[in-house]
Amino acid sequence: MENVLPCLIGIAGVAAFILMMLVLSGIKLLYQYERGVMFTLGKYTGTRGPGLTIVVPIFQSMRRVDMRVKTADIPRQEVITKDNIPLLTNAVVYFRVINPADAIIKIEDYVFAVRQYTQAALRDVIGNAELDFVLTEREMIAKGIKEIVDSETAGWGVDLEAIKIQEIELPAEMKRAMAKQAEAERERRAVIIASKGELSASQNLMKAADYLSRYPGALHLRTLQTIRDIAADPSEKIVVVLPSTMESLPNAVARAASAALEKEPAREQTDGTTPALVTPPPAEPAVEQEPGRRCPQCNAEIRPNATYCAKCGGALVD
Repeated sequence: MENVLPCLIGIAGVAAFILMMLVLSGIKLLYQYERGVMFTLGKYTGTRGPGLTIVVPIFQSMRRVDMRVKTADIPRQEVITKDNIPLLTNAVVYFRVINPADAIIKIEDYVFAVRQYTQAALRDVIGNAELDFVLTEREMIAKGIKEIVDSETAGWGVDLEAIKIQEIELPAEMKRAMAKQAEAERERRAVIIASKGELSASQNLMKAADYLSRYPGALHLRTLQTIRDIAADPSEKIVVVLPSTMESLPNAVARAASAALEKEPAREQTDGTTPALVTPPPAEPAVEQEPGRRCPQCNAEIRPNATYCAKCGGALVD
């Protein structure tokens, strides 16, 4: 009897220790970003919030679910566009769990499922679009992928926050072709801009020519300004082009000289002692002009003994 009592005390101590360990193992701590999905004898019995919670050992179990936004990388893959151009693309998807029970009960691994489904949707959307649309409308492509994935993952208790296409890599031949196309487009724009400038300049020159033709003084001022600009450099030579209206200048000068000689009186010339009269040179003998003599150039009637035409200034030949 004396030997049985120590054995009972030992067994009771062991049982108490085991019971204490079981009680302690049933106390769980959930963080603010976690939720606990409870199962009692294999049946879903509710979702626990953050804080301390008690789980009955053996009869109950709890699955932790992280409610924070998760990031999943879509690996680079080759996709053929609608216009049969192969390209490499990758993306990243942001999602979070909104219903912990569905994320645990309805799907085995929701992270892997979201990644795979997004990858398939990416191939489908880019495969139905042309290359130019893929390169210029990344946001619309990402929006289309998000709509496709959201329609499926909503039943999994997962909400897709955003999808971003990180990189689109083209073949080297396609890059060279696009570079040539961009260069040709730049040259076309440059030619159009230059032609518009030429058109505007020609219109302004037309207006300036019309204004200068109506105001001759403006043309003279412009000519003088041009000469002044050229004369600023002493190494430059100035060539003045006379207008066609100055072709009769020599005849006008000859006419003025003849008129001055006819009207000039006798001048006195002094040698210091005796004034002397200088008589004009003897006049040429008068040549009788035939009646009705006219200028051969302008057909105007001319005076007798005249050597030039008073109207046009042309010299007369006997």
